[in-house]
Amino acid sequence: MRGWWRDLTDLVLPAECGGCGRPRTVLCPECRAALTGAVPSRVRPEPEPPGLPVVHAAAPYEDEVRAVLLAHKERGALMLAGPLGAALARAVRAGLATGGGSGAGGWSGAGGRRGAAGLVPCADGFGGMGGVGVSWTPVSLVPVPSAPWAVRARGHDPARRIALAAAGELRRTGTPARVLAVLRQRRAVADQSGLNSRQRLDNLAGALEVAAGGARLLAGGGRVVLVDDLMTTGASLAEAARALEAAFATGTGPYGRVTPKVTREGMARATATGVGRPEAVREMRGANGAEGRLGAAVVAATPASFEINRN
Repeated sequence: MRGWWRDLTDLVLPAECGGCGRPRTVLCPECRAALTGAVPSRVRPEPEPPGLPVVHAAAPYEDEVRAVLLAHKERGALMLAGPLGAALARAVRAGLATGGGSGAGGWSGAGGRRGAAGLVPCADGFGGMGGVGVSWTPVSLVPVPSAPWAVRARGHDPARRIALAAAGELRRTGTPARVLAVLRQRRAVADQSGLNSRQRLDNLAGALEVAAGGARLLAGGGRVVLVDDLMTTGASLAEAARALEAAFATGTGPYGRVTPKVTREGMARATATGVGRPEAVREMRGANGAEGRLGAAVVAATPASFEINRN
């Protein structure tokens, strides 16, 4: 009877903390503090891959934070998506607040619509209405896609699930936000584990693309933020940024017009061989890419990538 009751309660109550294993809680106060207690910071891997946008992270990938991410990603502790989404939302806000980046405006891009009394709320499907002291600029969160085989093996898409939770948290606190899962793999890639930074770049070069109709959705205005649960070498975020910027460049509207320098075909030729890839990326960004409108945010990044803030 006791065992039956325990099995039943485990179905409706959390079995243990995802960070430390404390029983009967999704996330204990100490592990929640490790995940969300620090001020989100800009992070940069070393070496930094070409084309990597400005990235902000909520916490270093170590100890309790590492355990929580693995519990959600690999062991299907789906109730952790809420706390992880809240942490990701904090990293997104940090990027929006600082506007930091290599461009003049960083993430700042085009703001909300301006009326006679200043910025006015956007009611264009992002689902949020601003308030005092909140961002009025709509934000589109674009999750970095996992390989289809990984999604099947895990039974869920961790980055997308966390992105949905983060968008909800942003809307709850007054920032219009939505999730646009417009990226997809155009070819199979090898398992990234065990590869160094150079090998990961080669493995992912040209692997992602924006799905049909995605560019139209992205052109709806506002800031675009790539989101993922973790950044290690930055190769996945750099490849995702390349795919988005290629899509921006092939459309019209706020991201510019098509030029021979920035067509997807041109980028594909550059990335297919791995020769000239950095130059192609710089050329694209300098011509009419989305630099200044595209940023990235992750729940966690390697502790070494936080060193940028100590220089």
